[in-house]
Amino acid sequence: MPTPEFVLTLRKKIGHDLLWLMGVSGYVEDVQGRVLLGRRSDTGEWAMVYGINEPGEEPADTVAREVKEETGVDVIVTDLVSVKSSRKILTYANGDNTMYMDHLFICKPDPDGNTEPFVGDEESLNVGWFSPDALPEPLAASTVERMGYVREYLRNKAKGDAHAQFAFQGAIH
Repeated sequence: MPTPEFVLTLRKKIGHDLLWLMGVSGYVEDVQGRVLLGRRSDTGEWAMVYGINEPGEEPADTVAREVKEETGVDVIVTDLVSVKSSRKILTYANGDNTMYMDHLFICKPDPDGNTEPFVGDEESLNVGWFSPDALPEPLAASTVERMGYVREYLRNKAKGDAHAQFAFQGAIH
């Protein structure tokens, strides 16, 4: 899905000024341990699925919707890995400036839904399942970073500590 309508409406009022948005990212892993990635049409990089929350939409619902729209895969959201605020201002080709609060979720394919990926919209050039040991290149830096958060979360969860990661007073918790 292209830029959400509510963002376009805001842009008519604020122009290219900085806009703070709530975002989601989905780490989708199948039963074989493969990760679902899409090659983005805007950067050409391979990345996890990510997107913008619509007003009033639950973040977990957003990630499931975005995965379905971009890859055709139906997912079940299982874990909240992290809530992180980006300090980086993204400037898009049209001049729009944004920053994001990202909610990173672990998802698994819904066995009662579609599990075969296909390019679902104009945001992706290609989509597929990949072994974590054979990820495609170029891989988006944000995906590399988020995969690190997932690994840390899963290590902690295996030790009995499944709390989501977040920053508080400059330290990661």
